[in-house]
Formats: sequence, structure tokens, C-alpha cells
Amino acid sequence: MPDKRKHRGPHPDDASLFSQAQVSILQAALEDYIWLLNHGYASNSSLKLVGDRFELVRRQRLALMRCGCTDTQAKHRRARCVGSEQIRARPICIDGYNVLITVEAFLSDGLLFHAVDGCFRDLASLHGSYRKVEETIPALDAIGRVLEQLEPVSVSWLFDKPVSNSGRLKKIVNKLATGNRWPWRVQLTDRCDYDLTQCRDIIVTSDSAVLDKCDKWFNLIETILAKSEQTVHIVDLSAAKR
Repeated sequence: MPDKRKHRGPHPDDASLFSQAQVSILQAALEDYIWLLNHGYASNSSLKLVGDRFELVRRQRLALMRCGCTDTQAKHRRARCVGSEQIRARPICIDGYNVLITVEAFLSDGLLFHAVDGCFRDLASLHGSYRKVEETIPALDAIGRVLEQLEPVSVSWLFDKPVSNSGRLKKIVNKLATGNRWPWRVQLTDRCDYDLTQCRDIIVTSDSAVLDKCDKWFNLIETILAKSEQTVHIVDLSAAKR
């Protein structure tokens, strides 16, 4: 069935799945999940054990997985995160789909989750194909306006070439950059995560695998949210006790 979505908004069940009462349960579940990770248990088996114990549904388990990591991972990720003042006159490299979809999600009133490593993540997934939504251009514009203030010397966007419609998105990003005279360069790559981890520029992503391997990264989503005048729906799981 073709994807006919026009927005990257909330799931119909999110209001009940992430109500205040459910968030309290998720907080306790996340603490158990992190404890297991800290003691060497595998992520998948830990997620199943905790999810079954707290009777979590699939979407709640996904939130748990995207918000949790070991204490060591959280500490190292935060230590390598640079401040906005370090962006000026430096080149940055953006994990294209990772950043764009998160901004699309919050602009369409979707939930964002504040994770224990300080990142803000959504629950969206690509499934091999990207579909432009009504928030795509506003999201790119919001990213561009914030980057204008931060003044990086150059911005490289990396998009996964195997994802359907990446070529079309490249044209959209390039057209917007040209019209605004932004120093952007868009690349399609067959191995986006690997290229990001090998890049010596400051990386912009919330992808856990990339964060564990890259040298320095910047929490652009946090800056965008701080500057946004729109109401942001955040489920804060960042303070889970281990």
C-alpha cells in the first residue's frame, strides 16, 4: 500500500501510550532496561524482559530502546558534544534523514523523546522510502535559519542513497540552499553511517551508533527546539536513575 501521509505527526495512540501515568511506568522500565545494559545484557533480550514485565506495547518499547543506553555510553556521548559557540567558522556534517525527520515530526506536533544521552529522538522510521510531507520545506527552513545564526563555514548533508526518493530530496535541499545562499553541499551515499563516523567535521545526528564512534558532535535539535516559538511535545526520559 502506498504511503499517503501528508504529515509526520503523532500516532493516534500516542496520547494514551505516553500519558503522565504511562510516562511514570516508562521511567521505571527505562531504569531497569539501563541496569541490564550496564551489566552486560544484550539490548534485544533486555528490552523484551523489561517490556514484558511492564506490559509495554511495541511503540512504548521503541521509545525505551531509543532513550536508553549504558552509563558509559551516555557519559562519552555527552563528553564529545560541542557547544553552539564551537560551530562558528567550522565545517559540519549532517545526518540528513535523522535530523530532517525529527524536525518534521515536532513541526507536525509529533512527540519527541529526551533521552539519557541528551539527544531528542522521534519514533518515526523510513522503511526504505522517504515521502515528502507538508513539514519538509518548513523543517529545512528552520534548520537553515538556525545554522545561519551559528555560522558554520560549510554544511555537508549526507542522505542514504538506497532510500527511495533520496534523489528528489537532494534537489529540494539544493534548491533551498541556492535560494538562500547557504553554504550547503548534499551527498547521497551507500554507507551513510560509516561515512559519518569517518568524517572529521563536527557531526549533527542523534543516531546512537554514529554517536558512539564519531569524534565530535553537535546537538542541533536541542538548539532548534530552544529557538522555536511552536509548542514542542516532549516526553522527558533523560533523568532515569541507574
